[in-house]
Parts: sequence; C-alpha cells; structure tokens
Amino acid sequence: MTADDSFDRLDDDDYPAYTMGRAAEMLGTTQGFLRAIGEARLITPLRSAGGHRRYSRYQLRIAARARELVDQGTPVEAACRIIILEDQLEEAQRINAEYRESTGCGLIRASAAGRHDT
Repeated sequence: MTADDSFDRLDDDDYPAYTMGRAAEMLGTTQGFLRAIGEARLITPLRSAGGHRRYSRYQLRIAARARELVDQGTPVEAACRIIILEDQLEEAQRINAEYRESTGCGLIRASAAGRHDT
C-alpha cells in the first residue's frame, strides 16, 4: 500500500476506519447500542485482523439515524426495521424514476394528468 492509497481512503465512506469505542464516542452512545443494532442486522461492521469491530462513516450515519429514533422512544428493533424500510423505499423510488425516465412514462403521466385537470 502506498501513501496515495492511504490518503484515498480518507474520502471513502465505506472504509472501516473507526473502532467500536471511537464510533460510540462520536455518536454519543454506548458500545452496547452499536452491538444491538448489529444484532438487529442494521449494520454489519467489518472485523480487524484481531477480530475487533470497525465502522465506516456510512455505517455511522445509519447508526446516528437509529439513535435519533431510539432517543424519541422507538425500541431498537423497531428503529432498525424503520431504517431498513426507509432505505428500501428510497431505492424503489430511485428505480421507478429511472424506469420512467428511460421509457418516457413520466411525460405520458404528466400529459394525462393535464387532460384530467381541464
């Protein structure tokens, strides 16, 4: 690995740069919370050569969203399910938008809506 490779990782949202302790500190939560959302399969941290959990910035953003929900009184398991469903909905909407764009369905729908409004 060269120095350039190391610097490239600084911008990589998926690079597992944070230990469990550091991740918990950054989120203002406990290591137990991170283990709980891992057990609920919301995030799956990578493991270091020594077997320690390592988290990426992307995973920390997901964990922060879970913490928001839990802080509002949502049980951990329910918070994890909500986030998974939000992610699935966002992906489905993205796919639908791409499909409409590629087939021109968005233009047909818009013109049909205009006919009904008159």
